[in-house]
Amino acid sequence: MTIEGKDEQARSPRIRLGMVGGGAGAFIGAVHRMAARLDDKFELVAGALSSTPEKALASGRDLGLDPARTYGSYKEMAIREARLKDGIEAVSIVTPNHVHYDAAKEFLKRGIHVICDKPLTSNLADAKKLKKLADESGALFILTHNYTGYPMVRQAREMVANGDLGDIRIVQAEYPQDWLTEAVEETGAKQAVWRTDPAQSGAGGSTGDIGTHAYNLACFITGLTLESLAADLDSFVPGRRLDDNAHVMLRFAAKGEEKPAKGMLWCSQVAPGHENGLKIRVYGTKGGIEWVQADPNYLWFTPLGDQKRLITRNGAGSGAAAARVSRVPSGHPEGYLEAFATIYTEAAHAINAVKTGAALDEAVIYPTVDDGVLGVAFVEACVVSSKKNGAWVKV
Repeated sequence: MTIEGKDEQARSPRIRLGMVGGGAGAFIGAVHRMAARLDDKFELVAGALSSTPEKALASGRDLGLDPARTYGSYKEMAIREARLKDGIEAVSIVTPNHVHYDAAKEFLKRGIHVICDKPLTSNLADAKKLKKLADESGALFILTHNYTGYPMVRQAREMVANGDLGDIRIVQAEYPQDWLTEAVEETGAKQAVWRTDPAQSGAGGSTGDIGTHAYNLACFITGLTLESLAADLDSFVPGRRLDDNAHVMLRFAAKGEEKPAKGMLWCSQVAPGHENGLKIRVYGTKGGIEWVQADPNYLWFTPLGDQKRLITRNGAGSGAAAARVSRVPSGHPEGYLEAFATIYTEAAHAINAVKTGAALDEAVIYPTVDDGVLGVAFVEACVVSSKKNGAWVKV
């Protein structure tokens, strides 16, 4: 592993971690646990893993947790862990969206660092309140937009910042899937049921679930700020209450004397043939780049008037930003779990800096509560625009 700060972090004790949600049958909880363990920075010691005490206890038993630290509710967990001498230092919140605000609030007000799944909350009002709580708490808030952890995404960001693409003109991001092409929620499938329920997911369906990832990635790589959008949302599956497809036009804020960049974003969960088709293309006055999540160790770069070039992770053309978050030698692919682990390791760097009072290395990057607010604002603006027949809406 070559993540900068490895030696200092290796000498630090593992960070005591709790988890809210992520019990039996929950896909993303297992992903978070693997990500937290991969670089050996965290130890899971407590959990409120399910919506009922019985299920929570059974899930804790399966994970080898002490029954005394397996809680029936996140509030009980926050209160008791805050009183323990060896209580949790950070908590992962991996529940459906509507639980994020209340759960995070209980831990933030007790000074416990929060690592939260996206989107930040199910509505913008709660997102803004949560930002205020996070800012006032003194605790860190890390949002797990895991795609920002890929080495070649860091490479793309570094190239844009270095001016390799010139002034950015066009940004195209897409995230198509096909798993909701039919009414899967009617079969009782857990992952589909809550994602298509406005009470649990919020106002956005595909826009909140995967559109926020595409939007966050576009802003992360380019450094641009979205100013307004025009969205056309659809629920193609009969009876579905939230969008399963969205086409969004983007206008970014001007930077200096540059003409404002424009963008397009497509997210869909009803596109047969696409399993997880996250892709981004960025074009500037000097060249363009393209990155595809399904083939994440490669970044295509085309300088204007020159041949298309393939930049590989740890290979010719890649820079310090990519090398810093790479773990294995060239030719051995790194993927989804490693990128997720990068977010946890960046969180560990930040948490340990707070514990020791040391200055945090400027190379450490992770999505924050501010990125979360922007994501929820994006979803709500899409919904408003679509209801106005695709009218332009300020974000």
